[in-house]
Amino acid sequence: MAAFLYRLGRLAFRRRWLVALLWVAVLSAAGFGAATAPAAPDTGNSMPGIESQKAFDLMEQRFPGAKADGASARVVFVAPDGQKVTASDNRAVIEKFVSEAADGSQVASAVSPFRAKAVSKDASTAYATVTYKVNSDDLTDVSKDRLEDAIKQAQGSDLTVEVGGTALATQPAAGGSAEAIGIAIAALVLLITFGSLAAAGLPLLTAIIGVGVSMASIMTLASALGLSSTTGTLATMLGLACGIDYAVFIVSRYREERSKGHPPQEAAGLAVGTAGSAVVFAGLTVVIALAGLSVVGVPMLTKMGLAAAGAVAIGVTVALTLVPAVLGFWPNAVLARSARKRGRIKEAGENNGGTRWARFVLRRPLPVLLASVVGLGVLAIPVMDLQLGMSGDEAKPTSTTERRAYDDLAKGFGPGFNGPLTIVVDAKGADDAKAAVQSIEQKIGATEGVVSVSAARFNSSGDTAVFSAVPAEAPTSEKTKDLVHTIRDERPATEASTGAEFEVTGTTALNIDVAQKMQDALIPYLVVVVGLAILLLMVVFRSVLVPIKAAFGFLLSVLAALGSVVAVFQWGWGADLLGVETTGPIMSMMPIFLVGIVFGLAMDYEVFLVARMREAYVHGDRPGQAIVSGFRYSARVVVAAALIMMAVFSGFIGAGEAMIKMIGFGLAIAVLFDAFVVRMALVPAVLALLGKAAWWMPRWLDKLLPKVDVEGEGLSHPSTVPARDDAAEPESARV
Repeated sequence: MAAFLYRLGRLAFRRRWLVALLWVAVLSAAGFGAATAPAAPDTGNSMPGIESQKAFDLMEQRFPGAKADGASARVVFVAPDGQKVTASDNRAVIEKFVSEAADGSQVASAVSPFRAKAVSKDASTAYATVTYKVNSDDLTDVSKDRLEDAIKQAQGSDLTVEVGGTALATQPAAGGSAEAIGIAIAALVLLITFGSLAAAGLPLLTAIIGVGVSMASIMTLASALGLSSTTGTLATMLGLACGIDYAVFIVSRYREERSKGHPPQEAAGLAVGTAGSAVVFAGLTVVIALAGLSVVGVPMLTKMGLAAAGAVAIGVTVALTLVPAVLGFWPNAVLARSARKRGRIKEAGENNGGTRWARFVLRRPLPVLLASVVGLGVLAIPVMDLQLGMSGDEAKPTSTTERRAYDDLAKGFGPGFNGPLTIVVDAKGADDAKAAVQSIEQKIGATEGVVSVSAARFNSSGDTAVFSAVPAEAPTSEKTKDLVHTIRDERPATEASTGAEFEVTGTTALNIDVAQKMQDALIPYLVVVVGLAILLLMVVFRSVLVPIKAAFGFLLSVLAALGSVVAVFQWGWGADLLGVETTGPIMSMMPIFLVGIVFGLAMDYEVFLVARMREAYVHGDRPGQAIVSGFRYSARVVVAAALIMMAVFSGFIGAGEAMIKMIGFGLAIAVLFDAFVVRMALVPAVLALLGKAAWWMPRWLDKLLPKVDVEGEGLSHPSTVPARDDAAEPESARV
């Protein structure tokens, strides 16, 4: 592989105009496709294999014309202190609103609170529900404007009027400015690391081009593959972070090879042949982790993972081709200013910060190892209290009308009113459908923890009914989760006595089912991803213990990161500093996201750092000296790469959407732990304690695994590489 990549690097350097024009053509074609592609249809967030989804599917089948996930608006009316919504003036305002909101071709129904018994016991609060035949993305501007006008007229009275639901949902603020700050911090880190504006700008430029190609491709394929905007967010996040890092490693190795006296074209070839090999395998680990999300069995996660994996693959390709091509245009610009002024390049010093730290760890490997493990272990303790779920309007800022509507309903009707359970009864097998449904209503209504049940609504055939059960506790409460399990556990006896079958669904039950599905999928996902990555790292490092150590370190860092997420977003420690309005359960997909993405990124640092140690060991260094050599050349760049990733991920903490904010924080803190604790402390400590055993591999396994030259050992033999063509280089490129 090293020889092939060496030739690729030299070719890209020599044919720089062709390579650059090819990437411009690819970007233009992708951009044209994105501009002309039809908008992606709303495919929903289907969760196959869970009870809630089965119930939704049954509702759509038995109630034709009424979508189970159709848009809705719940408009809440609160009377002034001392008044009641049933007063004649207030009642007239509400009835007028319902009449005007019901007018529209997309409206399925608009129910008055006085007919639907949607008035609180003290008559201080009432709500009217407007449901639509289509989902929120398909609502026309005319439908939205008509609803908004009706709400504004009602707000002109003495009543306090707030609106929840999906029809007029407030769009979360984008984290654009914060992302820009993250990119600016990344540029500053690069400038400090390389001491050259060109060296700092080149990784940013190539990464942005790679992300541009990725995002344009996603937009082009969005309609055909049903990709959502969230899919693009994850692809952008990882494409930008990985793209910058991969380019940084190529540029850093190029500068190192120039310091050894190699002319520009040869240095570009050697950089791609050595650091490029590490980039390929690091990218493969990220792709494996992301593609492995398909194991979970959630279509949305599968699409997000594959799209992000594609963005990372494009980032790798850009680093291997476009980076050496750009170096060909300005071969000396990426060198430090001092090197350009003196006309000669100094090789990296023997006693830089990386070597000093490595020697410190070599002198005290056991204390460093214990401190790392204990520190990360303490940070992981909150994981024991992890509660999975999905936040709703209660997690939105109090400045939004959805949050105020949520609070008003909870105050007027009880905390469980915002998370009613929807019971779908299939009475085809019952002798008397109405009697069977009534019996199920009574049984569920008598269950401890249920406050009330609504009147059942039958379909036109009379064989299917739907009614709601209001829990006593809030939707995210553990008692509500227990209530759902109780109703389902008691179901067999109820179905046997009535002859009808029923399913429990609704947003609350859906969130519970999704959380359970994510929890059940976590272990199989870990086994698949970690197992494949260990095999890949065995091929890279020709070692059994190094890959196992890498996986152990990853588990420590991801548990510590997940513990930090629990402490902030569930316990509320420091939540105000991050703009978290309300604490609650951790997003159901967060552990899967964190495991998958962080594993790939952790293996990035493992490959880049340990590959240099392996390279030094293969070339004759003793085990301890190999650790020092690896840190000498890689520590500063790994630190810079980690800071860049942290800056990029931290930018997403400024997003208004709670899910993106949580992912950004989790990834940033995970990179902090993995890069600065695991890779910089735990890894050298373990390798120092293992000595030569770190690079041991049974002969039978060594013969079985394919041979891949990652260290560039073959490049040291002239017969394996083509003759140098340095005469073709411009005189200005030689320093």
